[in-house]
Amino acid sequence: MTIETFFEKFDLFADAPDAVAKMRELVLNLAVQGKLSYQDLNDESAHTLLGRIKKTKERLVSERKIKRQDTNTYLENDAPYPVPDSWVWTRLGEIGDWGSGSTPARGNPEYYDGGIIWLKSGELNDNQALTGSEETVSELAVKTCSFRRNQPGDILLAMYGATIGKVAILAEPAVTNQAVCGCTPFEGVLNRYLFNFLVSQRSRFHAVSEGGAQPNISKVKIVTFPFPLPPLAEQKRIVAKVDELTALCDRLAQQQEERETRHAALARASLSRFSAAPTVSNLQFLFHPSYAIPPADLRKSILTLAVQGKLVPQDPNDEPAIKLLEKIDREPKRVIRTRAVEDSEGKTPSELQPPFKIPEGWKWTQFRRLPLQTSVGIDRGRSMQGPDKAVGYFKMNNIRNSGGVDLSDLTRIDATSEEVETFALADGDFLFNTRNSRELVGKTCVFRPPSTDPVLYNNNILRAKFIEGFSPDFLDYWFRSPQGSAGLEKLKSNTTNVCAIYQGKLSGFPCPIPPLAEQRRIVAKVNELMVLVDALETHLASARATAASLLTAALVELTR
Repeated sequence: MTIETFFEKFDLFADAPDAVAKMRELVLNLAVQGKLSYQDLNDESAHTLLGRIKKTKERLVSERKIKRQDTNTYLENDAPYPVPDSWVWTRLGEIGDWGSGSTPARGNPEYYDGGIIWLKSGELNDNQALTGSEETVSELAVKTCSFRRNQPGDILLAMYGATIGKVAILAEPAVTNQAVCGCTPFEGVLNRYLFNFLVSQRSRFHAVSEGGAQPNISKVKIVTFPFPLPPLAEQKRIVAKVDELTALCDRLAQQQEERETRHAALARASLSRFSAAPTVSNLQFLFHPSYAIPPADLRKSILTLAVQGKLVPQDPNDEPAIKLLEKIDREPKRVIRTRAVEDSEGKTPSELQPPFKIPEGWKWTQFRRLPLQTSVGIDRGRSMQGPDKAVGYFKMNNIRNSGGVDLSDLTRIDATSEEVETFALADGDFLFNTRNSRELVGKTCVFRPPSTDPVLYNNNILRAKFIEGFSPDFLDYWFRSPQGSAGLEKLKSNTTNVCAIYQGKLSGFPCPIPPLAEQRRIVAKVNELMVLVDALETHLASARATAASLLTAALVELTR
């Protein structure tokens, strides 16, 4: 495969993560390996060119225009990769005058607010014509504190912190301090070729950096860094080809952005159309093959429609929700608490404030009216948990962030027979995470036992049991819906180390209740649609994986 064919087949790789970024990286890697441009036997060899460059360097040193830099003798086995025979490996210190400066004390106002531009490492961002800065220094600061003077065309390389390896070509005179290493390339070395090489080596600069919180790469390591020198004529061809392919990458990135923008607009329109009329005919637009609505958005939309009564039609023959609530009211209730009521739980709201309008036959009510039994679980510290214990121990991490149960990391505890009887979870138990980090507190799920082995629940989990026939799944949808989540957010209370939703506040949380028959229809429809969303998510992941595999294979072939 040629590089041209690679770009022509971009659509095959477009779904791969960071496809355009990897294409840019490939272009630079091919460029500095001699694989991007052709070799011409009529070109002056790089060995001859390097000899002239060394003579230039010696002359400048003897004239005391630059200082001699110890770059060590280059060894053939230092070569990171093979290059064409007409090229030659040398070191960065051999092909340019490198240097860094220092920063004067802030206490002397005469050093600052002068007329000389001071460029800092954070202003380097692979710019090919870097100009301007927010800060300037005086001539006194430059003379006194050894700022490095840089001229237009010089290469700047960041040496410290998160910006290590960032590069720029200077477009106007400026000074730099110890955080930037500047280079004036010798005649015979194109600054644009050196720029492309330095950008391609950023990961290697990071690999050889030193330090902890403030890593750095020293000037000594920079000047001894191996550098592949092509003939001057080939340097020009490489720079021209990189420019051509970089411009192509820019166009592809723009096309990809435009395509994603169009797809996002189509996705929003499809979601809006389905929300306004959740019919089977409109459902097909949510799973249209020409664009992909993010599965997370689909799930939110489905839950929103479900809890607003827009997902399935109402049946006037259904017994209204008020009858269900009256039946719940007649049932005996009990509340089990395993920790004392905290003062910070607050008072239960006395008035119900419905967040939105619901269909006829539905009813708004407060959460405390629904369960026949609520309880928090059993407390077992980390030292009392382990894989060799008697029974499973369900904790807040066993509730998925997106809903549902995850028992892959279920720990275990020992418990008495009485504790097992009291705290063992049963099929259909509604579980609510009362304490967690702020973004995770309020997670819910409906427990479905994978086996007959008992699983007890943690004291940061509130369990609720309901009247027979009542759907805990619908209540779970409500708590996980965007509207329900927004309501729960208002109930959160931060303590020193954790966020909580106390039971006193949760008891007044408004809940929309459909008729029992409609609850069952809603749950069935949500399950049906979520299966489609799961399939879509799997398909998208597979498409991305396939594109990534194709991209990797193409990169391997091109870099052989």
